[in-house]
Amino acid sequence: MLTRSTRSRSFLGSFFLAPVFLAPVAFCLLLSAWLPAYGASDEAADFAQQRDLYLQARDALTAGSTAEYERLRDQLRDYPLLPYLEYEELFPRLPTLAADKASHALVDQFLERYPDTWLASKLERSWVDALVLTERWGDLLRYHNPANSSTETTCLAISAAINAGDTRAFDQVAPLWNVASSQPNVCDPVFQAWLDAGQLTPELAWDRFSKTLRAREHSLARYISRQMPAAEQALAELYLQVDADPTLLAQPDQFSPQHPQMREIVLHGLRQLSLSDAPSALQLWQLHAPRQSFDASDGESIQRQIAQRLMMQGHISDAEALLARAPDLSSETLISWLLRDALKQQNWPRVETWLAWLPEDVRQTERWQYWRARALAAKGDPEALAEVLQIYRALAQTRSFYGFLAADLLSINYELVDRPVPVTDIDMLALYGVNGVMRARELYLVGDELNARGEWELATSLMNEQQIIASGKLADSWGWHRNGIQAMIRAGNRDDLQLRFPLAYREQVSSAATQHEISPLLLFSIARQESAFMHDARSPAGALGLMQLMPATAQQTASRAGMRITNQDLFTPEINIGLGTRYLSQLLGEFNGNRVLAVAAYNAGPNRVRQWLRNAEGPLPLDIWIETIPFAETRGYVQNVLAYTVIYGYRLGEGVRMLTPMEAGSQEAGCCYSR
Repeated sequence: MLTRSTRSRSFLGSFFLAPVFLAPVAFCLLLSAWLPAYGASDEAADFAQQRDLYLQARDALTAGSTAEYERLRDQLRDYPLLPYLEYEELFPRLPTLAADKASHALVDQFLERYPDTWLASKLERSWVDALVLTERWGDLLRYHNPANSSTETTCLAISAAINAGDTRAFDQVAPLWNVASSQPNVCDPVFQAWLDAGQLTPELAWDRFSKTLRAREHSLARYISRQMPAAEQALAELYLQVDADPTLLAQPDQFSPQHPQMREIVLHGLRQLSLSDAPSALQLWQLHAPRQSFDASDGESIQRQIAQRLMMQGHISDAEALLARAPDLSSETLISWLLRDALKQQNWPRVETWLAWLPEDVRQTERWQYWRARALAAKGDPEALAEVLQIYRALAQTRSFYGFLAADLLSINYELVDRPVPVTDIDMLALYGVNGVMRARELYLVGDELNARGEWELATSLMNEQQIIASGKLADSWGWHRNGIQAMIRAGNRDDLQLRFPLAYREQVSSAATQHEISPLLLFSIARQESAFMHDARSPAGALGLMQLMPATAQQTASRAGMRITNQDLFTPEINIGLGTRYLSQLLGEFNGNRVLAVAAYNAGPNRVRQWLRNAEGPLPLDIWIETIPFAETRGYVQNVLAYTVIYGYRLGEGVRMLTPMEAGSQEAGCCYSR
């Protein structure tokens, strides 16, 4: 007799076959009739008993209770996470299995049974490592997959092939050798055999020499130069000298021959010099340009870099003169620099001038249309003001930072545009027939989120657009909000505000907001921007958890509150939200309640914000201060967080404005945001 869970899985297993045998209408009717008895929540409940058995089996395996483990495992033959038990059973045995040729079949069977799992690639990597450990070189060649392997293992596989007399393996060496840094020592025998076989060409040696020098790997660059022919060695030595002292370019006779390597040396020297002395780099470019036949693209590239460094070093007029002489150098990046400098000066005629230099598609973006309106408003004449009104009305139709600013200036309601994705229960239920989705679901429920994300990413990578949208809705219903947000990004669907801006961890946010007297809208917005509500998020810089706290900051904040925490505690939502809110409260206190400065400091650090304020040449309206934040990341961060507060106000049924009354009044009055 079939149990309920078995019947459910039997139905789901044949789900995608049903349309083959039933007319579309009949199929839909059948599924609709089945839904009340086997809804998504029931499907999850069906696995509850097996989930518990899985956890018991995993514990028994860890404890070495083989008989108990096997008894439990045998009750899980249809459970989605059975492969994970088998993997954990197989993994510690890999070195032993590698040494026994007859036992390789166990690995083959796993890879054949579960090719669509996240585990297959993990096992493949671990298996080749075991073959290396046991020096099974012939077997390594059979199992090695360069696309799923470390550099060390790839070098060992190539070495095994060369030792077996396969000279075709030399074809794989050049891409490994020609990189900007040193490769692992295990690759040295392969590289030496490749060199001994005469595979290194002067062109390849020069290419790697250039890469390593640009990467500041000077010792490696010198080593490579010694493998060059005499003529190239002399050029390499000149390259090294110019890298150390770019002012040598002031002696043009040393750089008189015209050939690609010499042009590369001159360009490198100009780039290096521009980093510290852009005016001198510009003079030397003008000296060398007539002497060398630079490609047009190289000439534009170096002049753009010089122009950017001129701006960064405060030589704005020199940069403007360079662009005026060579209009083709203009780019969004360069013109944006000049526009922000003009905004700092509140020089509206200059803003209008440089706006005209932007590419047409960039000039029509919300950002620069807003600033065009601000520049026109400064004129004050009726014709300009009519165009200002037209621009603001168009911007106010958008759900964005600039759209909300425009709506505030017009004193009209925001256009939020909330369109739920067209996903039915049938669409979501269909995903339960995808093995990877079921594995991800069960892994998520047992707390193995690392593997859950791997399974989810693998499964969704094979989906069409409608399935991706349905997967986002399904993940959100599970409380896996970040996957819902990412699905909307992948599908290009920006208008389902429930999925894109979930009210995740609402109880913890409300509690922290009440305790520290901070709007929960601001906390939701920061958590959404920082981690998309991924409680175990880790940034490349080391920030942890929902509100992306740096460990040192978290420790300091906790200490002030009389708390003792570990880094692992920062992955607990309640602790992370509590400390993040406390830290934000400190920043608000430090910056006199100014949300804009506090949010900027949350992203870039309070010391940088204080420095930006000290460097300000005078009082600035709020919108200009935000637009001229020196860090593009922080600029976008502040704009997003402010805009998100509006959206979260809508989600919570609160009709808030993006700017508080004090902020809105300050903007109109031009109140300063410097200290």
